[in-house]
Amino acid sequence: MCLGVPGQIVEFLEPTHHLAKAEISGVRRAINVGLLIPDGLEIGDWVLIHVGFALSKIDEDEARRTLEFLEQLGSDFAEEMILIERSDIQ
Repeated sequence: MCLGVPGQIVEFLEPTHHLAKAEISGVRRAINVGLLIPDGLEIGDWVLIHVGFALSKIDEDEARRTLEFLEQLGSDFAEEMILIERSDIQ
């Protein structure tokens, strides 16, 4: 199952290729934020991430509710977190 997972922007890595680092349930990974450049992302913003791409900007309350729901899914969320931990966008 592929899920859209909330993550918080913690660092901008490479502006030319639109890379940022996001924290997702304690795991930090590089993601592509190119789809959201017009939204003017800032460190601390929450985004919905799918297969390494930030698809939309969300507020903190929505991010927390979504993470709580995903954690209740159990194994599906655990599998997604394993994929996120193994990913390496450069």
